[in-house]
Amino acid sequence: MAGTSADGIDAACVRIDGSGKSMRVRFLWHRHRSFSASLRRQLLSAMAPAEIRTEQVARLHADLGDAFAQAAWEAIRAAGVRERPSLIGLAGQTVCHLPAVGRSAGACRGRTVTLQLGEPARVAARTGLPTVAEFRQSDVAVGGQGAPLVPWTDWVLFRRDSVSRAIQNIGGIGNVTWLSAGGAADEVIAFDTGPGNMIIDALVAHATGGRRRMDRDGRRAARGRVLHDVLAAWLQHEFFEMEPPKSTGREVFGQAFVAAQLKRLGAASSCPGDWIATATAFTARSIARACRRFLPGFGSGSAAVRPGQRRKYCRGKTRLRAPTELIVCGGGAHNPVLMAMLSAELPGVVVRPVAALGIPARAKEAVSFAMLAAARVDGVPANLPRATGAARPAVLGQIVHP
Repeated sequence: MAGTSADGIDAACVRIDGSGKSMRVRFLWHRHRSFSASLRRQLLSAMAPAEIRTEQVARLHADLGDAFAQAAWEAIRAAGVRERPSLIGLAGQTVCHLPAVGRSAGACRGRTVTLQLGEPARVAARTGLPTVAEFRQSDVAVGGQGAPLVPWTDWVLFRRDSVSRAIQNIGGIGNVTWLSAGGAADEVIAFDTGPGNMIIDALVAHATGGRRRMDRDGRRAARGRVLHDVLAAWLQHEFFEMEPPKSTGREVFGQAFVAAQLKRLGAASSCPGDWIATATAFTARSIARACRRFLPGFGSGSAAVRPGQRRKYCRGKTRLRAPTELIVCGGGAHNPVLMAMLSAELPGVVVRPVAALGIPARAKEAVSFAMLAAARVDGVPANLPRATGAARPAVLGQIVHP
């Protein structure tokens, strides 16, 4: 898995027994491999919105394939497990994600376009293992946005009869999956909530002249103060007014967004710590507002929430049982300032990292794509049309043999 933060590759190994909703998953190990500085520069320069030659795209597709292959090979060797893995799921690196008009800010006309780079044949050849890739395209082909794709795996992993849960991933972009207590897969609500770490990371890079790429442990945000006028302006973004299904990416909350906001930030404060604190609050507030507006049981708690719209989306088969937990995964789970802000924004909701459930926060998305690969081999549909907007369930991915 390589996420929208574009910081590197996460490899996770799981043991899977059973199939479909009866799939039982045991986490075994996780390794992270950072992208080289040169590969990351190439990758960021290719991410939409960008102008790039076809030759550059072709070379980057091959280079990323080699990077994924090497990461998989190194992880398998380093783990020293007695039983060799039998299958690889490759999420690829998203460089362009444009949902169809009317579904998300930053949309394209006519139909959804999404592109993931990283040649799967190179992974299969290097490891000698069948590799499943092109997951998103299978959902797009039946009318979906190709995102979010992890809600089905969240339902398999975390559903319980006695508790309702919201699973919030905070990578470069944030996305949430809501699981009602004892609910079926077609009762799941899932969508992108907006920015995750992307704006925070970009402001850290700007403030340090590129010497740092993230706010480790939230230290810079902790030294700053939230610029409430800037935060209020950011929360007016059109993405937050759109109803699910919806997804977003760097096209909306990436470098172009940050570049356009530097003047506003500079006028409000000369302290970069204040900028980073504001971006951290933006992530926390946008997540909390999305939960209150679109998920049952979180309550309104904000004048910006329109209860009628929330009821419209939550009606139907969804059971209106109050979630008692917000489980956080992704790199954001390691930011104590962000986690504290989330807890403050959602009083009465238990906010805790996914590690408490036995999966490291950084490994969770990679675990999900391992599960999606297994579902492909089993012939089990693993998209949730309610989450992606697809016309029907679909078996996701294409198998590439070594």
